[in-house]
Amino acid sequence: MTSTEAPRPAPGPGRIRQNAIYRAGVLGRVPSVPTDAAELERRARKAMSRKAWAYVAGGAGSGATMRHNRAAFERWRVVPRMLHGVTTRDLSTAVLGTPLRAPLLLAPVGAGALVTRGSDVRIAQGAAAAGVPYIFSSQGSSPMERTAAAMGDTPFWYQLYWSTDEPLVDSMIRRAEDCGARALVVTLDTTLLGWRPQDLNLGSLPFARGLGIAQYTSDPRFGEIMRDRIAAAAGRRAERPRVTLAALRALLSMAREYPGGTGANLRSAEPRAAVETFLDIYSNPGLSWAHLETLRRRTTLPILLKGILHPDDARTALEAGVDGIIVSNHGGRQVDHAVAALDALVAVRAAVGPDPTVLFDSGIRSGADVFVALALGADACLLGRPHIYGLAIAGADGVRQVAENIVAELDLTMALVGVPDVAAVTRELLVPAP
Repeated sequence: MTSTEAPRPAPGPGRIRQNAIYRAGVLGRVPSVPTDAAELERRARKAMSRKAWAYVAGGAGSGATMRHNRAAFERWRVVPRMLHGVTTRDLSTAVLGTPLRAPLLLAPVGAGALVTRGSDVRIAQGAAAAGVPYIFSSQGSSPMERTAAAMGDTPFWYQLYWSTDEPLVDSMIRRAEDCGARALVVTLDTTLLGWRPQDLNLGSLPFARGLGIAQYTSDPRFGEIMRDRIAAAAGRRAERPRVTLAALRALLSMAREYPGGTGANLRSAEPRAAVETFLDIYSNPGLSWAHLETLRRRTTLPILLKGILHPDDARTALEAGVDGIIVSNHGGRQVDHAVAALDALVAVRAAVGPDPTVLFDSGIRSGADVFVALALGADACLLGRPHIYGLAIAGADGVRQVAENIVAELDLTMALVGVPDVAAVTRELLVPAP
């Protein structure tokens, strides 16, 4: 062996994924889930109902913020280095004590039952198969305990919408702790639903049909609130809605999604009361820094705030003692013409310095996107719509394939640029677009 020769390194996740696909191709098999973002989206749209597509793919207003999110990535160019001699990469990292095989987590996406029944459990199965943590949504379609069981040994976090009922907030946090969540993610930017024309044009709100409220209907405190509501309404003459085919379908959906048998639920007041109770209390328009100051005494979990876009909010959050922030504009779903999340990441990282934990969400579509976000200061990234597209096309295995494809492309990008690990993905590897 000469001085320039070295033992052949073990292949990384990029080579492994590539080789599996190409070897299957020799036998005439192609991936059941597309490996590029555009075709993935196109195939998912064909697989989804109109209402599911509107909810998942739609954004606020004209969709300008979604376009801003993607345009922001186009403003940066990666500069590969040559003859670097890097033959192995270490994609592993850790965020607030949670080990990651790669700097990627699956983002919380509510009302996945629009796409397929049992959506959260299927996402969890796919995430676990890929070894990628999943952040459970408050608007999940399965109780968090059932979803946690599907994760196996793969870590998961819990995302909290702050209710107007404080005991319900405590109950949700306690359940997340009990079922093994490794961190608590508080979403700040959805104290009200944004103006979403795709849903509005269809008159479609999944929660009004009982979809995406399983964390609530499985919660003991929510049950108390709901039963009190039913008791208070007893004896009052309720307004009877006009019976239409759509109303009957909505009632059937509520009965199917509510715990227990569908037949018994159709004869019960509880499914409809659950929907009405949820719509009244699920999110708190008055959420403020004063609410956040109470969190440290309510949980021992690491706390991250999701939805931070302004540098001053980032500073205030860290001064208030939270453990990390997630720069996000909710995938462009809340405020039209909002700042691109990637642009906000640059400003936030500059404001808080190199040490605080900063994650990135909104606009990630590829492993190369993850690379750019890491180089601009993210410690890890959240993947939203693409994993739901994979779910729509191929269920749990679709989620697995999407996650593995993102990790594979990140690994190959690092290999071709010449960086050995996540810490080496820095701003020096990017230049602004001309």
